Amino acid sequence: MSEFEFTVPVVIMGGGACGAVAALAAHDAGAEVLLIERDERPMGTTGMSMGVVCAAGTKSQAAHGVTDSGEIFLADILAKTRGQTDPEIARAIAFGSGPAMDWLIDTHGLPFQLDTGFRAAYGNSTLRIHGWEGHNGQDLIELLHQRVADAGIPILSEARVTDIFATDDRITGIEITRPGGTVERVGCGALIIASGGFAANREMLARHIPDMADARNNGHEGSEGDGIRLAASLGAATADMGAYQGYAMLTDPQGISVPPGVIIDGGIIVNRLGNRFTDEMADIAGMVHPVHAQPGGHCWVIYDDTIAARQAYVPDLQMLNELNAPRLAATLPDLATRIGVDATALEASLTEARAAFASGQPDPLGRLWQGDARPTAPYRALKVVGAIYHTQGGLQIDGDARVQRTDGGSFPNLFAGGGAARSVSGPAHWGYLPAMGLCTAFTLGRIAGMNAAQAAR
Repeated sequence: MSEFEFTVPVVIMGGGACGAVAALAAHDAGAEVLLIERDERPMGTTGMSMGVVCAAGTKSQAAHGVTDSGEIFLADILAKTRGQTDPEIARAIAFGSGPAMDWLIDTHGLPFQLDTGFRAAYGNSTLRIHGWEGHNGQDLIELLHQRVADAGIPILSEARVTDIFATDDRITGIEITRPGGTVERVGCGALIIASGGFAANREMLARHIPDMADARNNGHEGSEGDGIRLAASLGAATADMGAYQGYAMLTDPQGISVPPGVIIDGGIIVNRLGNRFTDEMADIAGMVHPVHAQPGGHCWVIYDDTIAARQAYVPDLQMLNELNAPRLAATLPDLATRIGVDATALEASLTEARAAFASGQPDPLGRLWQGDARPTAPYRALKVVGAIYHTQGGLQIDGDARVQRTDGGSFPNLFAGGGAARSVSGPAHWGYLPAMGLCTAFTLGRIAGMNAAQAAR
């Protein structure tokens, strides 16, 4: 295919966090960039997230006296994934996350700082979650797009990439289809696929993640795997297609996520019978399975005023409070009545946790209560269900974010990141670390942008 309406050195498919960061990185490297977004208003999975990012060895960590590095982060990734992840991608993310975060802060004025309220848990061995107070994912994506606009990078909205053209193994351009059916063809020197994963594609979920095929999707409806499918049709390799981030604490009916800090600071989860049934601290993504399997398909997060005060800075909890979502009760029997569970079972669940804390030993479900505040009166409860948030498998890339072929070669000018690329969560749900979704989006976005600019030259 050689007939294009126009040609741009670097074209980016997808305007989420990965695409926006890639656009800034390619622009900073001296390339002319075109960012293509399928929706009228950029949002994607980024806009539905908490907007927090894990990064290692940052200036903000150092300012808070936190010792962290690429080596420590890499060790955490390998431990969490039981060594079943791509070591080259893991190294690129572990060592690239800190520089990417500092670059976005220092060069592009993003107000990220270390979130000292998000304690080390679920695989992160130290404080490395970054955000800024009072913001969420939609604030983040809007700020990123403001920075893209400030740089003079053009954005083509309401444009869905429906084909990718290549000569031999080199990408030459793309086809764009508009809402009215108008088709345009744009040439490129390099292409970055920064589109979402496939959590909204039921056929792909049934094929790759059958145990989540009927789960509620709390990701963006546009995450249909377009980039993965188009690149695969050209011979691109995929890997870890069974990996995903599930989450067990999506409030019902509000559809707002309970912040992980509610559990980390001492909250518990009980089913509709009033029983605890899992170690709430074992697996932030995998907890979706036991929750999904409970009678009635819903559960209750139990916490108290102390925990609520510690997490009051998180916008998601602020929104839940504004909606009067928490059920409040002065005593445990009152709480059991308010949420419709057996009072004796609920009392036993808390008694068990308190006894484990006093003994210093794990409770019967394996949770070790190390300084966590078990809920005490007055109590709060939120009704939750399990959901899939985003997939973590995708196009096989190397440490430069370059897409690999099924025959063992690579595409010299095709790059991928974000939901479209293989992440570092291993083959399933249990390898996911908190805030890893946006970590890979930021880090691989920057790597892809820099390398695409070079490839386009």
